Amino acid sequence: MSRLTHAGDGPCAPPAATRELTAVSADGARLHVEVHGPDDAPAVVLAHGWTCSTAFWAAQIRALGADHRVIAYDQRGHGRSAAPVDPAGYSTRALADDLEAVLAATLAPGEKAVIAGHSMGGMTVMAAGARPGFTEHAAAVLLCSTGSSSLVAEARVVPMRAGRVRTRVTRSVLGSRAPLGPVTPLARRILKFATMGPGAAPDRVDACARIVHACPRGVRYGWSHVLDELQLDDGVSELRVPTAVVAGTVDRLTPVVHARRIAAALPECVGLTELAGVGHMTPVEAPEAVTERIRSLVGTYVQVNSRMAEGA
Repeated sequence: MSRLTHAGDGPCAPPAATRELTAVSADGARLHVEVHGPDDAPAVVLAHGWTCSTAFWAAQIRALGADHRVIAYDQRGHGRSAAPVDPAGYSTRALADDLEAVLAATLAPGEKAVIAGHSMGGMTVMAAGARPGFTEHAAAVLLCSTGSSSLVAEARVVPMRAGRVRTRVTRSVLGSRAPLGPVTPLARRILKFATMGPGAAPDRVDACARIVHACPRGVRYGWSHVLDELQLDDGVSELRVPTAVVAGTVDRLTPVVHARRIAAALPECVGLTELAGVGHMTPVEAPEAVTERIRSLVGTYVQVNSRMAEGA
């Protein structure tokens, strides 16, 4: 598992958790979970993306933790969650199992939360959308910078014309077993080009580089094949809770066409926000916009559901 739990110091580093626990998934996988904020506050659950960790949500945890119960967990193999012991552990089914396990471990029966997923975290939500353990707890969803299919074919991380050659080269780049090595100026430039907008602040580029480079290469490779073969279009149509979508207009990993396609297919889309000049790492690049969207969803849906429950 990754040695990095926090992305250095300063505003890009998340605060210490109020408490930590371990959720156990259906196949026995052990998942590191952090809870921030008051126990009696409305709940928000954060699912990070490929090669990231709970540290990726630092800005949202800091901004929401004063008056929300913020639950963040490390996807299997990332951060402090154990890696799968066999190839079957790398699947969208496993991602959905893990999210259900986290919800069961942190929320009371019937308790509602806003669930936000970035990139592979959004795919996790789409994979779990029809699961009983998800529908029991999901009041509303935020999908950030994600896609449901055709990820490799539509990615623009390789500066070539779209087509079979670009798809083949992109597949080899994203599915490489090569170690990423230390975080150097060159590594930051490469990561910024592939995953962030041209105006991304240096401290945010550095924070993302530290997080991504801490992901074990075997885990990175294992999940790359799941993303390559991703087919979650049906999951979008089964996500029957109010769902907002956020995407950066210069995202190279999951270009904005994915967000538009998802928004059009959702049974209950409550808004598509396109962030001009922002890349794939929306919660880090545009933290205020993402945080405000989460806060708005909580205010609209979690509190309404709570009052309805009290009046029932």
